[in-house]
Amino acid sequence: MQTLITIYGAQMVAVSVYYAIKELYSECRIQCFLVKEQAGNPYAIDGIPVLTLDRYRETHIKVLIATPENHHPAIIRDLEAKGIKDHLCMDSQKEAALMERYYEKKGYRILHAYPAGSSRAGLSIFMSKFYRDQPLKGNYQTPDWIYPIQAGAALTDIRIARLCDNHGDNISEKNGNYSELSALYWVGKHADGDYLGLFHYRRILDVQEEDLYRIKENDIDVILPFPTIHYPSINEHHKRYLKEQDWEAMVQALAECAPPYARALPQIFTGQYFYNYNMLVAKKQIFQDFCNWMYPILARTEELSEPKGWERTDRYIGYLGENLTALYFLYHQNDFHIAHTGRRMLV
Repeated sequence: MQTLITIYGAQMVAVSVYYAIKELYSECRIQCFLVKEQAGNPYAIDGIPVLTLDRYRETHIKVLIATPENHHPAIIRDLEAKGIKDHLCMDSQKEAALMERYYEKKGYRILHAYPAGSSRAGLSIFMSKFYRDQPLKGNYQTPDWIYPIQAGAALTDIRIARLCDNHGDNISEKNGNYSELSALYWVGKHADGDYLGLFHYRRILDVQEEDLYRIKENDIDVILPFPTIHYPSINEHHKRYLKEQDWEAMVQALAECAPPYARALPQIFTGQYFYNYNMLVAKKQIFQDFCNWMYPILARTEELSEPKGWERTDRYIGYLGENLTALYFLYHQNDFHIAHTGRRMLV
């Protein structure tokens, strides 16, 4: 007997959850996707209709809410106002567990599945924070290998972390467009450790203390979040978040600065798996090589953009960084020993 499920959402979280359910649970069938409004959303995903809540009449359904967690309370209110009571929120922990099963079946290397050894990897992970961030409701205790760093410290006299991204060689004043990438730049230039990495103050990779004994034992080069899945391809990411002229500026900069990657981009971006969030952990040399590759491309993109990058504060460079991260590590997927783990949202 089949279980019918409706998914609320139609973007990367919903699409990822849909493909995982389709792959793992043959007894479940997704009957439709629900959204608040049609604008910005597809009309169908993999042949399954995307419907607006106001035009949907059925109420005796199971709804799986698969959107970023900050939208869940409003969605629950809308569903219950419609008379839909049977709903489940796909929070980041549930999503991570589901995607771990999916990617394990797909043959991906899963960080938590490696055997632990006796040697502990030395990690220096920096947690990007901004002075306007809202306080966390919970009391999250960071391990001693995670260091808060204030991103965009050059833009304010307010200090929220001992470590700031405006010392030494830095691009702190560009934070309005680079977002957490101004902190990533600082880490690549100044940090030390066997492995370097960047998390966000609300969004982190699921790396536990016991995983430090897996990383070194198995000579892992890079740790990345489970890819998000996009329909019909990962080109949907830049179409959603970027102006076409900004994308074209980046493509031109890529062709000038890194021609082999520019030639590979069209084929790679026909795939569905994308590395979101500008978060990674990598051996120091790989981390630095990646930074030395990406930032000249972004700087050239600023020059080619209209308006110029330094005339704007719309975070487009941060979104382009996600695309370049995906391109770089998909290009090198057979060159590096890459392990994957879940993404956690702190509330």
